[in-house]
Amino acid sequence: MSQSLTPGRFTPQALAALRLVTGLLFIEHGLVKLAGFPEGAQPGQQPLLSLFGVGGVIELVTGLLVVVGLFTRPAAFIAAGQMAVAYFMFHASQGFYPVLNGGEPAILFAFVFLLLSTTGAGAYSLDGQRQSRARLAAA
Repeated sequence: MSQSLTPGRFTPQALAALRLVTGLLFIEHGLVKLAGFPEGAQPGQQPLLSLFGVGGVIELVTGLLVVVGLFTRPAAFIAAGQMAVAYFMFHASQGFYPVLNGGEPAILFAFVFLLLSTTGAGAYSLDGQRQSRARLAAA
């Protein structure tokens, strides 16, 4: 099989794309809760020390870390945990089926973040740059 058709050849770049999009969407959720941006989005701006406010801080910080690929594994693990908590606290009580209880995004975020917590950031990340520098320093 030629090098250009090798399965998995672009896995690091695909992980980077998934990481960037997921992190940006997560930042958006945090901005809604912390700044009320964009206006009209639910749940809207929340008090910082409320459950939603703390959730917004977690979403903003872990989303930023995931986007730049810094401390990706622990940030993604924390984000996955927050999404699991969000699902069971706010969605599961609305009914068993995620399509009916509105919990599909929380489940999807949780599993994408679990994937990133095990695979790492992929290409184009600060984690990757840190690892390259560490390898060069050790050589």
